[in-house]
Amino acid sequence: MGGVSFLSTVPSFTNTTNHQHLTTLSSSSHRSAVIRCCKIEPQVSGESLAFHRRDVLKLTGTAMGMELIGNGFINHVGDANAADLNQRRQRSELQSKIKITLSSAIKAKPELVPSILKLALNDAMTYDKATKSGGANGSIRFSSELSRAENEGLSDGLSLIEDVKKEIDSISKGGPISYADLIQLAGQSAVKSTFLASAIRKCGGNEEKGNLLYTAYGSAGQWGLFDRNFGRSDATEADPEGRVPQWGKATVQEMKDKFIAIGLGPRQLAVMSAFLGPDQLATEQLLATDPQVAPWVQKYQRSRETVSQTDYEVDLITAFTKLSCLGQQINFEAYTYPVERINLSKLKL
Repeated sequence: MGGVSFLSTVPSFTNTTNHQHLTTLSSSSHRSAVIRCCKIEPQVSGESLAFHRRDVLKLTGTAMGMELIGNGFINHVGDANAADLNQRRQRSELQSKIKITLSSAIKAKPELVPSILKLALNDAMTYDKATKSGGANGSIRFSSELSRAENEGLSDGLSLIEDVKKEIDSISKGGPISYADLIQLAGQSAVKSTFLASAIRKCGGNEEKGNLLYTAYGSAGQWGLFDRNFGRSDATEADPEGRVPQWGKATVQEMKDKFIAIGLGPRQLAVMSAFLGPDQLATEQLLATDPQVAPWVQKYQRSRETVSQTDYEVDLITAFTKLSCLGQQINFEAYTYPVERINLSKLKL
């Protein structure tokens, strides 16, 4: 790093109308800056032109501060940036392994997709806005919560997630994956599987062409914010009972009320219809009886008939991303671990 000029930081000692002879010289052979103050011939009398001790101290302090910045601060910033990039890489690598494992597990058991979607929904739906409690915290894993009426039929989906957790925990260098994270990531994989299945159907059942269609026109690039919110904490006990409706028995008004209570609304209720039960069309037929929800149901049904179904996919990803973070303070350093540094002095050449 060359010499640092800090002329702009020097305190004003004289009236700006006078000729000043304060110059700053940068030494090409030294890292520090050198200041030379030449004799000043005052044009007017008075105390305003006098140098005071505090001014000299200010000038000295400025020089020392600039020297510290030049020599050390930039190096510390570089180390911090490197550490941050390393943590991001570690988290990204683990998340990629989780996604691959979940995708394979769900592909082997596609019949569990509805169960996994509702599992992700109901775990997050325990959120209470007034008390800031509940939410996507993995509490649904506790038998006292899983056995409730609204969670009937979800045990097989949870079993798949537990199997994946064992596999991921065995390879994770940054500690075990939380149930809270894994349940929502399983929901993401299940959503993606429905998007891909739709593309394959539009290609007459040809899996290869369906994959190409989804790659070309799908919404894979819309998951960025969802992926970043990785580092949820697990609850230590079941969430309070009575916060989640029995979707198969609830009226549309009850469903709307619940979605509104957690900060969503009729639009999100319509786009998340696949989460509410195994028969999406039957669910949408019920939702369409409500004048507030019906326009959105129709919008997303039309979107699903298009090649890209962009409106449906993007709005579903947006709603699910918001749902999946309810009640959480994301730990953006979760699953990171220190990297052992190589001691070059011990290397034998």
